[in-house]
Amino acid sequence: MNQISQTPNDLYLASNAIDQLSQKLKACGDPLRVQILQCLKADAFGVLELTQIFDTKQSGMSHHLKVLSKAGLVEAQREGNSIFYRRPIFAEHGAEAAACTQLFSMFDALALQPDIEEKMQEIRSKRAEQSSAFFDRNADRFAEQQELICDHQQYAPTSFKLMKAGLTTHDARVLEVGPGEGQFLALLGDYYDEVDAVDTSPQMLEYARAFCADKKLSNVSLIEGDTKQLLKQNQRYQGIVMNMVLHHVPTPARLIAECAELLDDKGVLVLCDLTKHDQTWAKENCGDLWLGFDQAELKKWTQSVGFIEDESVFIGLRNGFQIQIYRYIKH
Repeated sequence: MNQISQTPNDLYLASNAIDQLSQKLKACGDPLRVQILQCLKADAFGVLELTQIFDTKQSGMSHHLKVLSKAGLVEAQREGNSIFYRRPIFAEHGAEAAACTQLFSMFDALALQPDIEEKMQEIRSKRAEQSSAFFDRNADRFAEQQELICDHQQYAPTSFKLMKAGLTTHDARVLEVGPGEGQFLALLGDYYDEVDAVDTSPQMLEYARAFCADKKLSNVSLIEGDTKQLLKQNQRYQGIVMNMVLHHVPTPARLIAECAELLDDKGVLVLCDLTKHDQTWAKENCGDLWLGFDQAELKKWTQSVGFIEDESVFIGLRNGFQIQIYRYIKH
């Protein structure tokens, strides 16, 4: 009878995997830590935000996050001078990733306490209000501020090309999330029969409305609100585009998930945004909530809600920023 021999390295790896799993299980032995991990399913929160959610002292919350971080169950995400905590993003699907996935799956199957969900929503709403207020205050300087990072023409043609190649039929219904002053609506409105655009900023919608009137885009509807509101109205689309929007929204992963719900099967999502950067001035000058995104972040968020990456384009800018544009297909 053949016996499988184990090398010293095999034994070391097995022992190390057991140690890691044991540490993770110990870290999950506290009910509050399990609830923290539940909260981080599709959100990233700072220490102070988590203390508000759980009505606890900052020192205690910092201790819990330290334990979870040491166990590899959360990781710190620096955004300028702020630090947020999120679930880890794994580059490889090894034993550690598998263990975390199993644990998170069990926690996600449990319902969040209503008061915790309510406090989480309060924080999301506060972030959204800050972003919307910024654009309301600076609507007349929108183009000038955006050009501090990149000009519309540096990404719009490529973004539209990806959308048109993925959704060729003219009779499709498409949605633009965050249309800004409306320039991209001219491309969508000229090609597709029915176009919606949704934005939380009334002032920005006024600029988009004036643009559409000037271009005689009679097939474009402008909606004040967000994707969650569209879901409540049972709206459906064959294509959705988000150009330089994601870094302005309070919960990027949730927005991507809501777009997936709004799309028909085989629907197309075109997502254009900045890669991760360290230009903290963009927060104050451009209303950015997030300093771009890692490719791994976007991959995790999109795959988790049924998107498959179909094509990607990267555009380098002279000022050091880089734009990433993806076309995803919903499956």
